[in-house]
Amino acid sequence: MAWMVLIVAGVLETVWAVALEATKGFSRPLPTAVFAAALALSMGGLAYAMRTIPLGTGYAVWVGIGAVGTALYGMLALGDAVTVARMSCLVLILGGVVGLKVLH
Repeated sequence: MAWMVLIVAGVLETVWAVALEATKGFSRPLPTAVFAAALALSMGGLAYAMRTIPLGTGYAVWVGIGAVGTALYGMLALGDAVTVARMSCLVLILGGVVGLKVLH
């Protein structure tokens, strides 16, 4: 259960990161509300998961999911550059996340 919550919390990290950019400095109410809700749920999920998952593993997996999700969103929705080097780096992050789960 903790791993599922951690994965959802990692996805919510992507949501709040995307919403944060959309707030335009917290000047737009709806994206600001989405940011705040996703941030609270993401942090709450991380805290719950770390009851049973070690700190280093839980935090690294959470950040890795959020980083990869945010980078992919930027590439797919915002027109960020898609290069072999960038995709290779994302694969390395995913490999680390999977490795931490497997070696847990």
